[in-house]
Amino acid sequence: MSDWPPKPKNQESNQSNEHKGNEWQLLEKVVLASVNEQRRARRWSIFFRLLSFIVVVSVLARTCSISDPEEKAKGSNVGNHLAVIDIQGVISSDEKDVNSKDTIEALKDAFSAKNSQAIVLNINSPGGSPVESDNIWQEIRYLKTQYPSKKVYAVIGDTGASGAYYIASAAQEIWVNPSSLVGSIGVIMPNYGVSGLAQKLGVEDRTLTAGSNKDILSMTKPVNPAQKQHVQNLLDNVHTHFIDAVKQGRGDRLKNADPSVFSGLFWTGEQAIKLGIADRAGNLETLKRQLKIEKTVNYTVEHNPFEALLGKMGATIGQGVTSSIKQEIGTTSPQIELK
Repeated sequence: MSDWPPKPKNQESNQSNEHKGNEWQLLEKVVLASVNEQRRARRWSIFFRLLSFIVVVSVLARTCSISDPEEKAKGSNVGNHLAVIDIQGVISSDEKDVNSKDTIEALKDAFSAKNSQAIVLNINSPGGSPVESDNIWQEIRYLKTQYPSKKVYAVIGDTGASGAYYIASAAQEIWVNPSSLVGSIGVIMPNYGVSGLAQKLGVEDRTLTAGSNKDILSMTKPVNPAQKQHVQNLLDNVHTHFIDAVKQGRGDRLKNADPSVFSGLFWTGEQAIKLGIADRAGNLETLKRQLKIEKTVNYTVEHNPFEALLGKMGATIGQGVTSSIKQEIGTTSPQIELK
């Protein structure tokens, strides 16, 4: 028999423990295998759910982006109308803000539309990027030469300042509310110094650069006079571009040669008319009555919300991959703004 001859009690106990240890090891392996299988199943489940979500959103985006012929042709079936383009909010290269790419597309559609009788820039903006503002200004000036029969009006609501006024100056007429804020023809580059605060907090700047001016306008270092002068010259140069654009756009309508007009000050609409940086008081309804055109068509480019969502998802993934690289090469350089 397998139990004969009898074994000592200690030996039997050791064999029993060993047997139990093997059983526990086997059980542990089975449990771990089950847990790992569940984890794999969860991961695949999440993957397929995400894939399904992307497919559904893509289909919805494509479905929503298919417009009917009337919408695609904008004002082709409306009859005579005013072509309205909104300049609402901050001006920047960001898709969610007023940007030159979308605005130029809208301008081209508005000018080329068969039944558009005039172009209206519907403005309520504090300004923003000088480059984006100038791109729009240049395109308006060009399209005016291509469609000389179509007049451009800028209608300013609450605010038409800085970069927004830059754009407005390309119009043949600027209409304002007497209480609108207009002007602010100047350039700004925000910057702050915290070297004293850093010393009190015991913060040490260990920034390393290749290029003696790469840390220009560092917040944690005293102002370098040569660097400060360089930046001032840069701002003055951009300011000159702004002034030249306003003078070209407004021409003889500028009634006041006082340098304060280009100093960054802003005025009410009533004051702006007296200075010649605006032409008359009125709004879109006033303009419609003046021109005897009742219908308006808005040509402002509007992005599909589903496509925007997909773009944000892709941007989020991309940012996770590239954020460290951007920090290394110093992409957080000072921004020049027309505000």
